[in-house]
This record gives sequence, C-alpha cells and structure tokens, in this order.
Amino acid sequence: LRCIDSVVGLISDNNETHYREEILQLTQWCSANNLVLNTGKTKEVIVDYRRSRRSAHTPLLIDGEVVERVDNIKFLGLHITSDFSWNTNTSHLVKKTQQRLFFLRKLRRAGLSSRLLVNFYRAMIESILCLNMTVWYGSCTALERKQLTRVVRTAQGIVGCPLPDLDSIYTDRVKKRAGSIAMDSSHPGHRLFVPLPSGKRYRNIRTTTNRLRNSFFPTAVRAITPCRPPLQHIS
Repeated sequence: LRCIDSVVGLISDNNETHYREEILQLTQWCSANNLVLNTGKTKEVIVDYRRSRRSAHTPLLIDGEVVERVDNIKFLGLHITSDFSWNTNTSHLVKKTQQRLFFLRKLRRAGLSSRLLVNFYRAMIESILCLNMTVWYGSCTALERKQLTRVVRTAQGIVGCPLPDLDSIYTDRVKKRAGSIAMDSSHPGHRLFVPLPSGKRYRNIRTTTNRLRNSFFPTAVRAITPCRPPLQHIS
C-alpha cells in the first residue's frame, strides 16, 4: 500500500517544538496503524522568508534516520519550491504541453475536424495547463504567464478556431471554488469569508505583500465580492 501524505508545521522564533510534535504524531499514528514510513522517500522543505537567517534548522529525524532536505518537491502534480515561486512548475507544464502539441499537429494533418481537435486540446493540453491553477496561477510572473499563453496561441493556430484564454479559466475556477467554500461552514477556509454588516459584500483580507495578495484566499474573496457601484453626484 502506497500512501502520500504531508505534514505542515509552524516554526516561530526558532521554536521548532510544534513542528517536531506534528512529525511525532504522524510517526505514532503510522506505528499504531501498522504502517511504515519510508524515510528514504520522505523529503523536507523549509519555507523561510527571513532576510537574516542567524541559525540553521536542526535536521529532521524519523526513527533515527535523517530526512533529506530539498529546495523543491513534486506534490499532487505541482512542483513546490522553498520560496513558493512557480518558475519550476511553469517550465514543467510548458515542456509537457509542447510535447502534446506535436500530436495535435499530427491529428490536423490527418484531416480531423476542428471540433475533434478542440476536444483533444481540452482533454490533453488544457487539462495540464490548468492543473490546480487556483493554487499557482495568480502568483505567476508576467514572463511565466507569457510562456503559458504562447502554448494556447500555438494550439489555437493549429486548431483554427478561438480557444479559452487562461485568465478567463482562472477567474471562473476561483469564483466557483470561492463560492463553494463560502457556503461550506465545515471547510477550514470558510472563516476567511467574513460578510460585512450589509451582508452584500465580504470583508477583504488585509495583505502586506504581493505574495499574499496574489494567493488564493485574498483573490477568492475579491472575486466573489460584487464591485461597489460608483458614487452619483447630485447637483
């Protein structure tokens, strides 16, 4: 039986107690349920935004074995780096979709109709470009978005008809996901959707960095909050 799991722990003021307790609880749970953690396949990624790192983090041990510390991992199809930049993930997606553009060209040369070519694109190329895009697309740089858009435009030229742009797909998915979270009181992120006294708008999440502002929850709250109507001046 193969199981993929992740543990997230907070290290505050160089106090790793909470983080170590999370690891210990996972180890004890696996032992109690007759599961063995494969330390050789376990990776540790530390996200540290401090400008000055005075002390190094203590190596993580599981059953006496040191867990390898890496700068990026692949988790559920996403390449996650220690600085939460999406360059590695974008490069992987672009490379994978460009390989499939070859088959799209082959199908066009075989005489398939535009409708079938679009179906192939939506199933085999767009599905890769949009994999978990609510997590990463909002934080992409302008260069990374340009690389992704180039794939769509190339496919559009092959198919011969307009294709949905990634910005529209991202906006629609954010709104859909945000709406479901706002209506689901059992979701961990539900508490972030706080209605204003009027009940017509949600309170924006206060952000101090662009990294946080472009992440999912601040974007989701803004996406499902109706725009404020312009003020009318009465003369």
